[in-house]
Formats: sequence, C-alpha cells, structure tokens
Amino acid sequence: MSDRVLSVPLPSRAALPGQPGVVLAALAGFFALGAAISLVLAPAGGAPRMVALLALGGGLGVALYHASFGFTAAYRVFLSERRSAGLRAQLVMLALAVVLFFPVLGSGALFGQPVSGNAAPLGPSVALGAFLFGVGMQLGGGCASGTLFAAGGGSTRMVVTLAFFVAGSVVGVAHLPWWQTLPALPAVSLVKSLGWPVALALNLAAFAALYGGVRALERRRHGAVQPISGAFGARRLLAGPWPVVAGAVALALGNFATLWLAGRPWGITSAFGLWGGKIALAAGGDLSGWGGWSAPAMQGALARPLLADITSVMDFGIMLGALLAAGLAGRFAPVRRVPWRHLAGSAVGGLLLGYGARLAYGCNIGAFFSGIASGSLHGWLWIAAALAGCAVGIRLRPAFGMAPPPPAGSC
Repeated sequence: MSDRVLSVPLPSRAALPGQPGVVLAALAGFFALGAAISLVLAPAGGAPRMVALLALGGGLGVALYHASFGFTAAYRVFLSERRSAGLRAQLVMLALAVVLFFPVLGSGALFGQPVSGNAAPLGPSVALGAFLFGVGMQLGGGCASGTLFAAGGGSTRMVVTLAFFVAGSVVGVAHLPWWQTLPALPAVSLVKSLGWPVALALNLAAFAALYGGVRALERRRHGAVQPISGAFGARRLLAGPWPVVAGAVALALGNFATLWLAGRPWGITSAFGLWGGKIALAAGGDLSGWGGWSAPAMQGALARPLLADITSVMDFGIMLGALLAAGLAGRFAPVRRVPWRHLAGSAVGGLLLGYGARLAYGCNIGAFFSGIASGSLHGWLWIAAALAGCAVGIRLRPAFGMAPPPPAGSC
C-alpha cells in the first residue's frame, strides 16, 4: 500500500458509503485516545495541545492514505523507470514548506510560540544511516510515514515492517553514542548562516532546477510526463483518491501546524525507539546500562507516560487517520496470507529502517522533509545517501520475491 505513488482506483458508487464499522472504529480510537490523554496529562496540563496534535496526526494520516503519498515507490520508479511524479510532488511539498518555515524560523516564534528547526551534524552517521534507511525502504516496502499509514490502512505486511522498525530503533538508540564520537561537521542552518531571504531564494532555485531536471528525464524516456494534479472535489475529499499534489500541500501545511503546536517540526521515528524501550522494560529488561539508553534524556523519556510524548501521539493519530480514510474509501481489507519471502523482506527492511533512522537523526520526515524545511544541510546529505541506498535496495528486492527493476531502456 505504501508503494502507491500516483493514484488509487476511484471507489465504485456502491462503495461510496465506505465501511461504517471501520469508520466507527477509527473514530472510537480517536475518542478513546483523546480521553486517555486528557486523564494522563490533566495534573501537569498540556492536554488540549496534545489532543490537537493527535487530531493533526489524524489529518496527516488521511492525507497520506488518500493521496497515496509514498516516498519509497517515488524513489524506486524514478531510479528504475524515470517516472518523476512522486519526486515532483515532494519538491512542491518542500517548496511550500520553506516558504512557510524560513521567515518563522528567522524570527524564532510563530503566533507567540517559540519555535526551532531540526538541524543535525554532518557526519558519517547521517550518511550511513540514510543509506541503510534507503535499502530498508525498498526491502520493507515503506518509509517511516508510509509504514504508519499503510499499517493503519490495513496492510498486514507493513505491520511486520513496523514491528521490526521498532526493534531496529532500539538497537540504534543503543549504538548512536559511538557513532557520535566519529569526526563530523557541526550542524549548518542556512537560515541562521545566510538569513532567511537568501536561504529561501537558494532553496527555491534548487527545487525549481530539480523539478525541471527530473521532468526532462521522464519526458526523454517516455515522451510524455505524468501529471501530479487532477480532479479534486468534495466527494474525493472524504472517499479519495486525492491527486498526489494535494497530499504534498497537506503535508507541508501539516508540518507547519506541527511547528506551531509542538514548537519544532514533524518527526516520526524517535517514537519507535521509545515504544521498543517501553516494551523491553515491560518484559523485565534493563536498558539503563546499554549505550544510548543510559543517557538521562532517554531514561526520562522511558519514565514518562507514553501519551506525554508528542511524536508517539502524532504517530498514533497517523495510523488512526489512515484507518479512517481506508474505511471511508471502503478499502480496508487486511490480507491474511503474505508470502514468506515478503515477510522476510519486511523483517530485514524494518531492522535497517529503524537502525538507519537513529544513526541519521531521523527518517524521510524528520531528517529529510523537516531538515530541509528547517534550512539544515543534513537534510540534503540525507536524501543523497538515501537515494544511493534505494538503488542498492532495488537490486536486492528479487531475493525477497519482489519485482525486479525493468531492463535498461524499458518503460
């Protein structure tokens, strides 16, 4: 499911009412989580903001599902077939994001709320982590956002990927301190070093050049370019599908809303390590002496309620939003039987995704999308290394029973 990029079939008229049971289950999930957040956070305050972040995550899940906004397949079809619609939609998303983010990050506040960007050092951990993440995307069948919305939308295989994503994240947290000892350049924010107007102009010029370049490559290979826009009315708003550019706009606006509500950009994968750590503790494990888990920040996160973690609450919202969207579209249909080689790919890919995300200070959302939206150079390093990893992962897919890339020169 996370491999869809351009469109999904339009539901038949008989399916327009969707699946009421699935819709009600998703809404009940939102209500139950909202009530639990209110109870957990009532003594300390902050419940209304966290409930708003849950709802925001739900909206992002709906957008991801209805627009089939995947990063994994976008990279695969471009590298193997030179189809660029997914990449062009991502460039639109990034362009809108920097237009929204850079002036706000330059001032340091949004509607009176202090905000900060997502910047990380430029070192081997980012390069290797993003490369491993790229391989994992192609084997596991999804990225961070894709894994969540596909699992929430009913993909059995992606539930397996998510489980191993969590396991890989636990190991990644433990090993990260060693990787951080390696030589690295400090974090570079173009907004801070150049000022937001110059940084904005440079980024928009880069996006325009990349947009034109990938579009030209697609036209050269296929003689025509697939569109990223299309019909989009009230009927499709609820039942889908959305044109992929609508998903791009929704994700950019959602990330900006996250910046306002959370004080920092959207992220996904830091929650996975936390989930795994809490599972390990519940099973009687002791993480206090295991690498990065002994850090006071991690020990503090483990001690706090899970519903006090912003990233976790938004991730739960994404899955519930995808479930809601699948129900509205009448497309929630989990598959019980999945080929064992696909499950093996999910396991290996999930481990690489989790480990790589921790080394790279984030995933396709936290490091790439939010990193570039913050003006951080590590976002550009991330995508370069991830694309290299994707190229390797594409070649490894046949070993796990997945479609090989087409022969050179084919359509």
